Amino acid sequence: MDTILEMMEYGGNMKRNIKLSFLYSQIVFFILLPVWIELTKYLHPIVIGVVWFSIYFLVLFGVLWVKKGKIQLSEHILHVFTFLYSIGLLILLFFRPKGQSYESINLIPFDTIYFYLSGNVNYLIALYNLGANIGLFIPFGLYYRYIKKTPSMKQMLIITIYSISTIEGLQFITKRGTLDIDDLMLNVLGVYLGYFIYPFFQKVLVMK
Repeated sequence: MDTILEMMEYGGNMKRNIKLSFLYSQIVFFILLPVWIELTKYLHPIVIGVVWFSIYFLVLFGVLWVKKGKIQLSEHILHVFTFLYSIGLLILLFFRPKGQSYESINLIPFDTIYFYLSGNVNYLIALYNLGANIGLFIPFGLYYRYIKKTPSMKQMLIITIYSISTIEGLQFITKRGTLDIDDLMLNVLGVYLGYFIYPFFQKVLVMK
């Protein structure tokens, strides 16, 4: 009887946490809506969906972290979420608004990063190219830790560099993006951040 009551209480708390997270995330999302709309001038409109999902997930994680709640997820569901997220990211990377030119190559480390930090470019473009190039790849580091029982940083580094280099090359060939070593560095940094913050996420997101 006590176990049933505990399960009912847990279910009720979880529903409240999900509702609170949804409310808070919508407030943040709509306050910054002009920023997301401005980004669609440079990126595919799906960026709004990616941003919405990211904000909701982060707020949900924060609420559960504070309230010491947990989400149990099957490995199959994790694969599906990661696959859908990857599709959204690929659309974001390969389907850009018309009228933009992507034919440059940069093989000098930190050259593009310095350019964006110098203030010579629109702050939204700088924010996206620096912050998003890191943040959007954090989920892949987390995903790797969740699915690997004996994670290897060396193996992850090889997979990450190969995958991102392939994407960078395809973007350049199809004229959907520049070939930039700084993008590679920032993306790899994002994956490794996901790898290292895994212990924090494991306290909230638990695999069945």
